[in-house]
Amino acid sequence: MANVKALTDGIVNSQIWKSVFRVGVPNTNRKRVLAVLGSLILHLHPVKVRRSGVRMSYTWCMGGTSFFLFLIETVTGLLLMFYYRPTIEYAYFDIMDLREQAPFGIMREMHRWGAHAMVIAVWLHMFRVFMTGSYKPPREFNWNVGVVLLVLTLLLSFTGYLLPWDQLAIWAITVGSGMARATPFLGHEGPGASLLRLGDVPLIHAADDARFALLGGTFVGEGALLRFYVLHCVGLPLVIAVLMAVHFWRVRKDGGISGPL
Repeated sequence: MANVKALTDGIVNSQIWKSVFRVGVPNTNRKRVLAVLGSLILHLHPVKVRRSGVRMSYTWCMGGTSFFLFLIETVTGLLLMFYYRPTIEYAYFDIMDLREQAPFGIMREMHRWGAHAMVIAVWLHMFRVFMTGSYKPPREFNWNVGVVLLVLTLLLSFTGYLLPWDQLAIWAITVGSGMARATPFLGHEGPGASLLRLGDVPLIHAADDARFALLGGTFVGEGALLRFYVLHCVGLPLVIAVLMAVHFWRVRKDGGISGPL
């Protein structure tokens, strides 16, 4: 027993152990506070919360549900990337194989229906926050972060729509991306675009406006498929992950979930 205790004390008092577990056993109030502040997960939560603010009937758990669905989309999306190839020759057939041939073919359906559920959950979360007045000071900054997250969630769904490369996807993206032509100042048909001229030469036209940047060309082709794939799998998820971390942090800094009106 003495040897075991000496070994245990040696491990606990080692520099490696102290670099990982800086506080030790949280057996005092000071150590408990330090443990919370030093934890990646616990420090996101406020020290105190209102009992009314964590009721199911008040929060609907839509914020946590949205985050949980984002994790599901991340895991299933990473697994799908092992099978899917973003090229015109293979995209459609890879989707068919994912549905019919690949092991755990339900994975693609989990990703698809999880995306629909995430959009609904984020909308309901925003609706709950609005109806309970949780956007009011001092939470107005976090409300704006949430609005940006809502837009990015819709863009995540929009960019994923093209990846099956079937007729429904191609024509839906053709119509949807056509709206970018009317972007103020950045779309060649949008308000203010005619003002951006260098003499008689327009600076914004069909070959360099917002739609061209989105599609990588003037029509929905392989350039659009590749750009939507990168945005869907890398660009938008990274931005969303960062903003969600800010969103959670602001909930703590603003005193937790707001109380009922």
